[in-house]
Amino acid sequence: MKRFAALLLVATAPAVVPPPAAADDPRAAAVASLQRDFKPRGAVTMNVLVEDGVQAICNRTDDKPPKEIAQRLEQDQLAAIRWPPDGKLLGDWKAGEQIAQSGRGMTWSDPAGSPGGGSCYNCHRIGPQETSFGTIGPSLFQFGRIRGNGADVQRYVFGKIYNAKAYSLCSQMPRFGHVGALSEQQIRDLVALLLDPASPVNK
Repeated sequence: MKRFAALLLVATAPAVVPPPAAADDPRAAAVASLQRDFKPRGAVTMNVLVEDGVQAICNRTDDKPPKEIAQRLEQDQLAAIRWPPDGKLLGDWKAGEQIAQSGRGMTWSDPAGSPGGGSCYNCHRIGPQETSFGTIGPSLFQFGRIRGNGADVQRYVFGKIYNAKAYSLCSQMPRFGHVGALSEQQIRDLVALLLDPASPVNK
């Protein structure tokens, strides 16, 4: 029970500052080394080294948090998703393909707020023409053809791209919308890439 309460306290903290490194704690020593040697530059600040509560709970449980904590935090993450005010979740699949192919963004040389890419092919198979893709994530080829493109599926895909941790707390997928890596329109375009019947993904 004490461990459960301690983990919940860590998980609900807005940001977690690591404790001083102990001689027998390699993780704390690694974090201390990063904090000592990392230098902010351009748009990249020291904030990249600060883990929020969700990251902290996943890191401290080897991505296996207690079920009760995971469910509670997934609900919190889901509630924080900013859905498009007009309710439109499908964008332009052609723009979505460019975003999926691009790995640009959020480096020190990028102007703050400049649009980035999703690097989606690094982890997923998506379009039929791309022969180089990662396999960390599931194949998304023919995703819309298999699952359909109704309102519920559109909402799921938008939410998953916006914040994957709302659906699986310790997912390795980046929280693209949550951290501002992708804009609302970019996420819409990726939804279209996966669900639009005209997209080559669904041919």
